[in-house]
Amino acid sequence: MSYLHACSLLAVFAGVVGAATGHAQGKLADVPVRTREEFSFVASGSYAEVFPLFGAHQERVWATGFDPQFIHPVPPRDEAGMVFTTIQDDLSRVWVNTAFDASTGHVQYVYWIADVMAALIDIHITTSGGPTTSVHVVYERTALRPEANERVRHMAHLDANSGPHWAAMINWYLANAAAR
Repeated sequence: MSYLHACSLLAVFAGVVGAATGHAQGKLADVPVRTREEFSFVASGSYAEVFPLFGAHQERVWATGFDPQFIHPVPPRDEAGMVFTTIQDDLSRVWVNTAFDASTGHVQYVYWIADVMAALIDIHITTSGGPTTSVHVVYERTALRPEANERVRHMAHLDANSGPHWAAMINWYLANAAAR
């Protein structure tokens, strides 16, 4: 499922299509913003160890505070089509996994925050040959209304600086998992 298709579905679900049309006719300052940030890092583990860590269920083991509540599948397991919710920064998010393919190293999520934004997280995981794995992450965020623009810009700023934090959490987990 493409990002545009997934966001279109979320926009219909959120009831923002009419509002977005009205904004398109307004001034540029009244248009919801769209951001794109990306980062890469190296994980200190083999591809077989690292890839599963990007499923929502397994992400719990390394991502501090990430606690997805699974709607599908039940019992929770990482697979394409996962649907779950989280509460982060006091905002409820509805997530859909649109790709979870170990054969290509592609993981993708779309999530929606009511009246705030739709977001895409696109992850590509590749073997570096040997004991390390390369991870490339792209965040795309679209405000659902102009009043959310500043929040979306702030989140994009955090996204741009997330690489070292993700690397530290994953590598700490991998180092400690190997020590057990």
